[in-house]
Amino acid sequence: MNIDIQIIKENGKPAFAVVPFNEWVEIVDHFEEMEDIAEAKAISARIASGEEETIPHEFVKKLIEKEEHPLRLWRKYRGFTLQALAELVGVTKSALSMIETGKSQPSIKRLKALADALNCDMDDLLLI
Repeated sequence: MNIDIQIIKENGKPAFAVVPFNEWVEIVDHFEEMEDIAEAKAISARIASGEEETIPHEFVKKLIEKEEHPLRLWRKYRGFTLQALAELVGVTKSALSMIETGKSQPSIKRLKALADALNCDMDDLLLI
């Protein structure tokens, strides 16, 4: 990258650098690309270390296509039976089943407990 820079001095010392606008755009684009590369490397490192979770395509597809209630999908994905998850969050199996079938809505407190148990965000469990 060959940049045409004009240096403006104050009191005999460089104070400002002026570059043509199109070159400035190239510089900004370059730094944004470098930031993107650094972020991709950081994410890859977190995935490799197990710190960051990846979600299988088939699971995401089911969520997007709303094949089942998100709570049911997350419960199955995490390997919980209806009874085990109900016990973990302190509700009855029947109450949990009613949430999964859309017959009732969990309170915010219950939604938080379910999200914590399933290691996901609360909004991941909502029908939207």
